[in-house]
Amino acid sequence: MPPTGFIHLVVGYDGSPPASRALDAAARLMQGRQGRIVVVYVGHLSSTVMLSADAIAQMESDFDVIEQELRAQAAEQLKGLEQPWEFVRRQGPIGEELNSVAAGIHQEHPADTVAIVVGSSSNAAHRLLGSVAVNLARHAPVPLIIVP
Repeated sequence: MPPTGFIHLVVGYDGSPPASRALDAAARLMQGRQGRIVVVYVGHLSSTVMLSADAIAQMESDFDVIEQELRAQAAEQLKGLEQPWEFVRRQGPIGEELNSVAAGIHQEHPADTVAIVVGSSSNAAHRLLGSVAVNLARHAPVPLIIVP
């Protein structure tokens, strides 16, 4: 990434090891640069949960607790970062929501560099069904950085 100009890094974060690696990579990319990190947690309701109003209510409550935990983890992980960062919670399909956040930032700040940073998964099911990283590689409206 170019060392000049303001950089917005949108990091998909769910507390998993790949997400933690992505957040660490984003912090390293910010060294010596002007910019901010937008840590995005996407609560995703499965199609099974969507069939029950009670299950949706329970998951919404769970998402609130998870959000607080992830916000604290991200704060700990980004301790000492000179650049500002923020934590955003979205709900929906993960790839679509990360794209939406990045596109919104790009629209608000067209002269700035915007990129999405995600960790890659070694989960066998992701290789068969497609991971968030693969989905983003096909549809991201901004540059994508996939951290191994």
